[in-house]
Amino acid sequence: MNKNPGLAAVLSFLIPGLGQIYNGEIGKGFLIVGANVLSWILTVVFVGFILLPIVWGYAVYDAYKTASRLQQNNSQ
Repeated sequence: MNKNPGLAAVLSFLIPGLGQIYNGEIGKGFLIVGANVLSWILTVVFVGFILLPIVWGYAVYDAYKTASRLQQNNSQ
């Protein structure tokens, strides 16, 4: 099934991990959601302020790249 890379990126932008779930990578999606929640919790000790943008950025990038790859594989 074709996946829209833009939609995957927007979903992960809104909720990190949601784009991975949209792409069918359920385990990876829930792992990223968990990492995001943990990062929010760690903001209490300021470590989360470093981890949050890293987790968020990775989620958006990975969702976009994976959807692009899936779309390219399906068009061949």
